[in-house]
Amino acid sequence: MLGFTKLELGKSNNLSRLRPMPRQSQRSTAARRRSYDQYCAAARALDAVGDRWTLLIVRELLAGPRRYTDLHADLPGVSTDMLASRLKDMEREGLATRRRLPPPSSAYVYELTRRGRDLLPVLRELARWGAAELDEPRPTDAVRAHWFAIPLLDALEPLAAAGERSVVEVELDEGVFHVGVGGGEAPSYGEGPVEAPDLRMRLDAATCVAVGRGERELPSPGAAGR
Repeated sequence: MLGFTKLELGKSNNLSRLRPMPRQSQRSTAARRRSYDQYCAAARALDAVGDRWTLLIVRELLAGPRRYTDLHADLPGVSTDMLASRLKDMEREGLATRRRLPPPSSAYVYELTRRGRDLLPVLRELARWGAAELDEPRPTDAVRAHWFAIPLLDALEPLAAAGERSVVEVELDEGVFHVGVGGGEAPSYGEGPVEAPDLRMRLDAATCVAVGRGERELPSPGAAGR
């Protein structure tokens, strides 16, 4: 029989000295805002949108208000916990808001604030920069039609009627999206078809990539048959 009492075992066991972190400290640590702590405009911007998934959530919300389930469906690979965390971060940063739809719907949707919508030029530049990496899709790559909207904006803007807002509907095998360009307003895009667009286009993904890279030009539509 070993010559140790229970009290002596407690004193000799290092694990007995460990104490759980108080719950209040755990909450404050989780809520602490991460920052680069650099007095730099780029660092401040990355404090707000530099975390993984944030800009892709912005990409989705630029298409219009979205329910949580819709966001999760169009962001393959994001966990529910991560998506919820990023949406909370975006609300705290003033990039997005959450509101309840009027009756008869009882769903909540997320939508961008003005500050959030101002990120469209950032995403356009990222799309231009990243276009060179779009070779053949990898076997694990998901594809959504409206993901091609931002890369196509440069090519679609010249197709707008002079001085007027034009809506272009684009159909791909993966789905349909529409883009609003011209008229002195910032471009916009959304999922699905629209009623009586000014121009309809039928493309495939490879052509969208080539147009986004500037390797192909879209044909200029005539006044009739747009």
